[in-house]
Amino acid sequence: MMDLFAVPVFDATVIFEGNELFKGKGAAEHWAKRLAAEIGSETTVRKIGTGWALCGTVDGVDCVWAIHGQRLKRMD
Repeated sequence: MMDLFAVPVFDATVIFEGNELFKGKGAAEHWAKRLAAEIGSETTVRKIGTGWALCGTVDGVDCVWAIHGQRLKRMD
């Protein structure tokens, strides 16, 4: 996983298949905007099981981000 932010993620989360995801779509969309500004690329949100993950492209590679230890981390 790749750490992207040092900013704590305090939004409500859920665990699905070992990944910590955003509980609500609105919170995920808020963080998707922040992530887009950080990576300089468009990001979206995607429902995965019972939660929401962030999706985007970095250097031509499609990536999905979840939460790990109150940080955004890229899922493998």
